[in-house]
Amino acid sequence: MNPSDYKYVQEYVKEQSGIVLSEGKEYLLESRLSPLVRNTDGMSSIDDLIQAMRDPANQHLRDMVVEAMTTNESFFFRDKTPFNHFNEIMAPAMLEGRDAQKRLRIWCAAASSGQEPYSLGMCIKEMADKFANWQIDILGTDLSLEILEKAKSGMYSQFEVQRGLPIQMLMKYFTQLGESWQVNAELRGMVDYKANNLLKDFSSYGKFDIIFCRNVLIYFDEETKRDILARLAKQLEPDGFLILGAAETVIGLSDTFTRFPNKAGLYVIDSKGAEAVVPVAAVTGMAG
Repeated sequence: MNPSDYKYVQEYVKEQSGIVLSEGKEYLLESRLSPLVRNTDGMSSIDDLIQAMRDPANQHLRDMVVEAMTTNESFFFRDKTPFNHFNEIMAPAMLEGRDAQKRLRIWCAAASSGQEPYSLGMCIKEMADKFANWQIDILGTDLSLEILEKAKSGMYSQFEVQRGLPIQMLMKYFTQLGESWQVNAELRGMVDYKANNLLKDFSSYGKFDIIFCRNVLIYFDEETKRDILARLAKQLEPDGFLILGAAETVIGLSDTFTRFPNKAGLYVIDSKGAEAVVPVAAVTGMAG
């Protein structure tokens, strides 16, 4: 691959998705695009693919290249800690703070193939007695249309359900279909999936009580991170929560968010500190 071709793809992918391909990552580009070459008629190399990309008439191909370069790695209850935060801090705070409305809105802003929103749905199902008569709305968004179709189907391989999913939850919330497992209809019905590019306007989604935006900011440059965090803050209720990935931080990027005391990856909108916007029950743990 010649340098000008790599630079062209670098710039196009960043413009369309915000993902930064640093210098020396040609191997990553080749590994992600090789399957696309194999599955596209009339192409025999990455060079052929990039040449075809340069033609504005090949918009569908250009879109497929951007999708191929996005990372869709996910598994159930990934990293565990955010889901512990949900069970021990966020859910108790919402049960107290939203008792009158009995409505909870959650946005998974990088939902990938659906494991994260379904994991949250299972957490809520496990608290069914506490969330009885509540309206639960979970929105899962992602850039990739193909991966969203998989998420909507709720269909996972034996390998995928073995990654992080406790056996009791597999038996409780999934149905085996041949060698695959499908999320049951009730749990699938808790999640609405939409295509979304975080670089674009998402203000029409309205306000959320909880936003999960994990393991996506790491792929953006600092200016893009600042912009996304500022716009996420506008979508979050004043007493809501933001969850970032373990390797992500708001330090130097946002003055709006502050980290919840001693809880990695958990942020609240900075008012007079976390204790001012989070009910006491959230700090002391679930009562009852």
